[in-house]
Amino acid sequence: MIADIADGANVAAAIAAKSGANSVASASFDVSDEAAVKSVVKQTLDRFGQIDILVNNAALYARLAPVKVTEIDVALWDQVMAVNVRGSFLMVKHVAPHMKERKRGKIINIASGTAYKGIPHMLHYVTSKGAIVSFTRALSRELGEFGIAVNTLAPGLILSDTGVENVAHHDEMRALVRNSRAFKRDGYPEDLLGALVFLASSDSDFITGQTIAVDGGSINT
Repeated sequence: MIADIADGANVAAAIAAKSGANSVASASFDVSDEAAVKSVVKQTLDRFGQIDILVNNAALYARLAPVKVTEIDVALWDQVMAVNVRGSFLMVKHVAPHMKERKRGKIINIASGTAYKGIPHMLHYVTSKGAIVSFTRALSRELGEFGIAVNTLAPGLILSDTGVENVAHHDEMRALVRNSRAFKRDGYPEDLLGALVFLASSDSDFITGQTIAVDGGSINT
């Protein structure tokens, strides 16, 4: 299930053409709205019968301009927290009961290396991603007795399509981030797939509560 505030129908159609019509569905929803979350969880269960893996990837970032703490608008702060933190909580709140019944499941939360670096002028975003790291740690202990693994990926700066649209921000940060890495190159969405698939697979069945940084060696966890 491709569930996002953006319309994922074209992506779903491309996957269906390759893997079959029964392999994918899409839904547009607001992850910060509990009624919308309940609806998309129900759609997923109605369509596929079960939820094996939850990836909490929705976040406000690409269009956030660097801003001093004294100049962050309170409404923007609340919006970042609503999407980046409450959204993950709501998804878990309504998906976890189904995983608990089946005594298995994988929850993969997406944080950020900025939670470890403490990047200035992005306090709303960095704070939200620090919350996700703690969210994972506590949640892994609460759901562990049900066989549910909860882990976090912490990407570095990734040159995704939506990220590249924010040219000013990336031009400012791109060289600095690249030079901080052991691997002196840019990061792309494809670089996250190996770790994501690993955490979603049975190969990671005895791993929970952990954060894996996928950033070319910019931070050491």
